Amino acid sequence: MKDDILDLAYRVSKITEEKIDLIDRVMRQASMLTINARIEAARAGAAGVAFAVVAQEMASLTNEIRRTSQELRGAIAQNIGLLEEAGSTITIDFRGTRYADLAHNAIEIIDRNLYERSCDVRWWATDSAVVGALTESGDAGRALASARLATILRSYTVYLDLWVADRDGRVVATGRPDCYPGAVGLDVSRTPWFTGAMATRSADDFVVADIQNAPALGDAPVAIYSAAVRAEGRTAGKALGALGIFFDWKPQAQAVVGNLGLSPDERRACRVLLVDAAHRVIAASDEAGLLRETYPLQDGGKTRGYYIRDGKLVAYARTPGYETYKGLGWYGVIEWCMAESGPVALRSGGRGRAVGAMA
Repeated sequence: MKDDILDLAYRVSKITEEKIDLIDRVMRQASMLTINARIEAARAGAAGVAFAVVAQEMASLTNEIRRTSQELRGAIAQNIGLLEEAGSTITIDFRGTRYADLAHNAIEIIDRNLYERSCDVRWWATDSAVVGALTESGDAGRALASARLATILRSYTVYLDLWVADRDGRVVATGRPDCYPGAVGLDVSRTPWFTGAMATRSADDFVVADIQNAPALGDAPVAIYSAAVRAEGRTAGKALGALGIFFDWKPQAQAVVGNLGLSPDERRACRVLLVDAAHRVIAASDEAGLLRETYPLQDGGKTRGYYIRDGKLVAYARTPGYETYKGLGWYGVIEWCMAESGPVALRSGGRGRAVGAMA
């Protein structure tokens, strides 16, 4: 609708220019006829006096029409310019608000997904087989825990692996020892997921970190959630070790950034991103810059909004959290390249101009 208004303004401007140009051509022809008429009247002498008067009046009329034509051209150009500017503003506001909403949807989907991961780790940390891996002597308890973790992984395909580490930070059981044989026996005592889990106070607590590559899992990007495994699985039981679950981040995140409600034309002109609290790119629709690029987001302390920078409209929304999962300060971002959308969008281009900051 907004683009239709601008297209109409362009068509009106074009038609008006064409018609005024036609008037100007007619007036130039009339001026030539007037000059010729004066020449012939002069040759006719006294007999051409009346004709000379008509020629003079014709010249005055031609000049008046030409002045009116120029005034009309200027007035129409000014008003068409105002209409184009208003239409461009409407278009930018419409797109900015819509893209900010879509950015919010993207990060909200991630939050809901990761909330479930926080529930998983707290639940599985109380599993009797997981507790048994840290309390029963010998290999039988660890083998049972490994089998139990493998069963979970067959149902929960969003995980690369699940690890149980003892209180010294040594991995004693995993769910995929055949896929990742180097995991069992690893020392994870200095990792944030392990130390954080061991520092929690109850089974209601969990730990999560920003996206990182896991060398022991093929260097795949993962979201690691962890919780303490407690004596007898009790809420306030002694921490016997920790359970770490490795969420297979890339395919899940790509599904989100690649399937927002954008038209084919918008997909070609837009880059959809998820960035962490430090604005590091953790997912991108073009799969570029993952865990390497820092996006120059200018949120101005707002949770949602949009602005224009270097010919691009940038819409963003910060994580709202979900249920008991507060989120990690991540953002959904949609970057719309205005040059991909023709001259309508480019009229509103600017550099770092905030046009739609929200609360």
